[in-house]
Amino acid sequence: MSWQWDETLYAGSAPYYSVGRTPYPDSIADALRDELGLDGTGRLLDVGCGPGALTLLLAPLFASAVGVDADAGMIEEARARASRAGLSNLDWHRLRGEELPAGLGTFRVVTFAQSFHWMDRSLVAERVRGMLTADGAWVHVGAQTSRGVDGDDDSLPHPRPPWDAIETLVTDHLGTLLRAGQGTLPTGNRSGEEDVMRAAGYAGPTRIEVDRGRVLDRSTDEIVASVFSLSRSAPHLFGDRLPAFEADLRALLAAASPGGRFSERRREMALVIWRP
Repeated sequence: MSWQWDETLYAGSAPYYSVGRTPYPDSIADALRDELGLDGTGRLLDVGCGPGALTLLLAPLFASAVGVDADAGMIEEARARASRAGLSNLDWHRLRGEELPAGLGTFRVVTFAQSFHWMDRSLVAERVRGMLTADGAWVHVGAQTSRGVDGDDDSLPHPRPPWDAIETLVTDHLGTLLRAGQGTLPTGNRSGEEDVMRAAGYAGPTRIEVDRGRVLDRSTDEIVASVFSLSRSAPHLFGDRLPAFEADLRALLAAASPGGRFSERRREMALVIWRP
């Protein structure tokens, strides 16, 4: 990859992330509970937790939960969300996956959701394997919560968000190379996760698909927040052009749906479970 981690990867995105990313469905918690026999005991570690959406959803299945993320804004937002939810069995740490185990102890389940591709995967997989209990499991939540299914759908109650036009607008302002912090991702995110996991000594995987096709109703503000929640269009990348870009984005959305409401179907989510 041509980029290296830097502090600006998601700089300024945390407040937008909580608004613009669609929530993980309860069916994820239900599926994990049934597959892994979770009963309110043991500990959860959520690596690359962002503002804590998955951590908060799964925390009631464990005696305690820990969320870690490299971005200070994400951890601050996660703490605030946990406080508002009245959850007291969570702990939050600002650190990178590569810094594990970081004295955090052992865990019944370690989760990664939309985060593993940003890490030194071989190193993190090896270190996490040593943090799992004998009956523990690594769970990769394969999801894209920033946008729904592509394509036409005449059954939706509102227009679909004009994602292709939004992508064009972003490139008009930022250029065609996929941005990532101070660097770029000319070939997109990395693949080959199964090879990484097997090389690190994991067995599996077990794959469970959940919550495909549910219709989501989204507002203009939520679509704007979704755009700013992405590393490739994080607010800091626009510099002093940010107000102009947001004005162009809102004008585009107003033309697509004068009523300010959008609909789309949730993308398929998959739980990919590995065991040490």
